[in-house]
Amino acid sequence: MAAILQLKLTLSLIFVAFLLLPSIQAKTTKVEPCDVKTKYAVKVTGVDINPNPVSRGKPTTFSISASTADKLISEGAMDIEVKYFGISVHSEKFDLCKETSCPVGAGNFVISHTQELPGITPPGTYTLKLKMLEKNGKELSCVHFDFSIGFWYADEAVAVADI
Repeated sequence: MAAILQLKLTLSLIFVAFLLLPSIQAKTTKVEPCDVKTKYAVKVTGVDINPNPVSRGKPTTFSISASTADKLISEGAMDIEVKYFGISVHSEKFDLCKETSCPVGAGNFVISHTQELPGITPPGTYTLKLKMLEKNGKELSCVHFDFSIGFWYADEAVAVADI
């Protein structure tokens, strides 16, 4: 009787683990346009964040998948703003052609940016707003998405929990 009960419990735990496994492995980042009515020349189709959640003190790569139908982009900028609880905590501007190969022709392309967050960065959910701009300042695209910074500080030698 005890063996049957233990078997049922084990099978139940395995079943629950299989239900949770896809949500643990597949952390898709939902990307939304800044203005749903605007038809941007560049359409951002997704963001892959590695690692996800972000580890403080370790490099994080944001790979932004995008496409353009007919716009040739020979130079431009990426303007980012990061908010924490609605308060702007970081802003930065990057040369678009240092983050992807230029010129960008019609079709799909990926913008990849790696950044290391300081170990003192508070854990929690952040919102990143990304604008892609032409050289003259005209918006090619504008999206925002949330990302999480974990509670653990990642150091090459030791990982410690914040208390």
